[in-house]
Amino acid sequence: MEYFDILNEASNNVGLKFDEKKYDEFMKYKDLIKEWNEKVNLTAIKEDDAIVKKHFIDSLKVFEFNQLKNAKNIIDIGTGGGFPGIPMKIIKPEINIVLLDSLNKRVNFLNEVINSLKLNDIKAIHGRAEDFAQERQYREKFDVAVSRAVANLTVLSEYCIPYVKVGGYFVAMKGPAVEEEIKQSKNAIRLLGGRIEHIEKVQIEDSDLNHNLVIIKKISFTNRKYPRKAGTVAKNPLF
Repeated sequence: MEYFDILNEASNNVGLKFDEKKYDEFMKYKDLIKEWNEKVNLTAIKEDDAIVKKHFIDSLKVFEFNQLKNAKNIIDIGTGGGFPGIPMKIIKPEINIVLLDSLNKRVNFLNEVINSLKLNDIKAIHGRAEDFAQERQYREKFDVAVSRAVANLTVLSEYCIPYVKVGGYFVAMKGPAVEEEIKQSKNAIRLLGGRIEHIEKVQIEDSDLNHNLVIIKKISFTNRKYPRKAGTVAKNPLF
């Protein structure tokens, strides 16, 4: 039960319950990450301690944003190895989650995790954020979009905000130095129907790791021309 205490502490600190079943699921997930990482590039983080802190606990910290606890439908865009979506699902099993990733091998891994952990009301889909955001079943259908993907906030906002229903939120998980990105992204976020509400500073237990949650509220419908076609968003960011 080496990591039980720190996962329990992190869960309690965001106001969520932890137990042995959830602990076992996290440990199975960790083992699957290590096994699959040998054939699919899921993460550069390979040590058990780092996986628990930099992936699992880091993902749970999204619940520092209290409104998230009331969300029913969540999409995790550019989920990679399942972060933050799968840890969110483990800790709060009643939420519905869609995991979106552009690499099919990673989606195969996510399906393996979902099946091995017997998780319900969660699905992994393979595709580009720009494409799925134009489909009726996904566009403006989610209470919350979350993303820990490595992209500039301006670009990330165009990928994510179109998925969020009016009144919902986009939560971008960013590193400690985010002020310049926020300044540059304000106009793009406004064009997409969003407004930056606040920045939540987050500290990882038993470490000097910290980051920011950028909380963006969806205040109006997103124009149908966004997101633009695949390849355009990153090459010509909205400013």
